[in-house]
Amino acid sequence: MSQEQVHSIAGFAVVERGGHGLERIVVTAPEADAEIYLQGAHVTRFQPNGRGSLLFLSEKSIFQSGKAIRGGVPIVFPWFGPNAADPKLPAHGFARTTRWDLSAIIRRGNRALIELALKASEATRKLWPHDFELRFRVTVGATLQMQLEVRNSGGTEFLFEEALHTYLAVKDVRQVAIGGLAGREYLDKVQGGKRIREGAQPIRITGETDRVYLATPDAVIVDDPAASRRLRVEKESSNATVVWNPWIAKAKALSDFGDDEWPAMLCVESADVGESAVTLRPGEVHTLCATVAVD
Repeated sequence: MSQEQVHSIAGFAVVERGGHGLERIVVTAPEADAEIYLQGAHVTRFQPNGRGSLLFLSEKSIFQSGKAIRGGVPIVFPWFGPNAADPKLPAHGFARTTRWDLSAIIRRGNRALIELALKASEATRKLWPHDFELRFRVTVGATLQMQLEVRNSGGTEFLFEEALHTYLAVKDVRQVAIGGLAGREYLDKVQGGKRIREGAQPIRITGETDRVYLATPDAVIVDDPAASRRLRVEKESSNATVVWNPWIAKAKALSDFGDDEWPAMLCVESADVGESAVTLRPGEVHTLCATVAVD
């Protein structure tokens, strides 16, 4: 295989400014198109050839410096949801709203490998007093492969939460069936964190859904009959799976989410949160991997 490592490959992967002024990497690989914003190392588009986009992106997304993008694959780090010690801190941490450095664009045959990096800084230490190094590797080919590497570069251990907050594009969430989570326990955040065991049948979305499934190493399959396709989310080094859809009322309450967009998306997040939060000693590395594909 040929391999080329640069910061732009004409006709294959280039860095440009989007219509809102934020820098993004536009990938036009032989097997798929993709877009990745440097702010948040945020994948906003992945479309295999001959297929519709596998990722949902809200038309109301706010593309501004320091603002989270609604849709695609936001990176959650170093805490999930509100900060437990200080709810005034940014929800889902700071990684998704911080500009990352582009380390390299690598061509490997028909695939593009994009690597981005984020290190602790004075700004991050004000929010989370630890030294760390993050590397996010995105491989664009017939599938979307993502690796989030967390390194403890400081002198003391730390505990962190993480998630690849994947927004899948579906035709009608009310018709989808979700497999791969049967029999697993989950925390139902809509019911105040109540602990429930999932049944044997595929999961159906019938209202606002916000669940953290525990001890979930298996792939999740989203059968989307209205779109005549099945989406698959596989993962490694992740012990939790978050399933989320805001439904009607919550969608209307979100300023960066269209009132009528909720049927077109379903979040299936590869995560380590709550009971599966990760502890790293100095020098240790943890790598969460997730792959999004269409069957």
